[in-house]
Amino acid sequence: MPFIDIKELPALELQPGVRLRTPYGKNLMLSYLEIEEGATVPLHNHPHEQGGIVLEGKLKMTIGNQTRVCEAGSMFLVPPNVYHKAVAVGGPVRALDIFSPVREDYAKLSNTYVGDVDAETG
Repeated sequence: MPFIDIKELPALELQPGVRLRTPYGKNLMLSYLEIEEGATVPLHNHPHEQGGIVLEGKLKMTIGNQTRVCEAGSMFLVPPNVYHKAVAVGGPVRALDIFSPVREDYAKLSNTYVGDVDAETG
């Protein structure tokens, strides 16, 4: 299954007002986030490397000891084991996070393994 229609994946409510869809393969996980205004992804850390891009809205991100408001098109990188949090400000937010390796905790919740794609038949 190399193509994913995000609308077909069930959303998981991680925190009140924070929904995610997390398709993943062998070494990489995508996390499509929808965050309601004022909702927070609380301060946390994990051993996975994380990158992200804000697709819509404004996200107040804290990574380590730095905080800034990221707008649509802004990207960010979170090194492994660094504490970080996010708050939607001024309206709802849509963002895409990428994790490597796959976050086992999200994988257990979502059960949306994409699997291997046959290179010849696609």
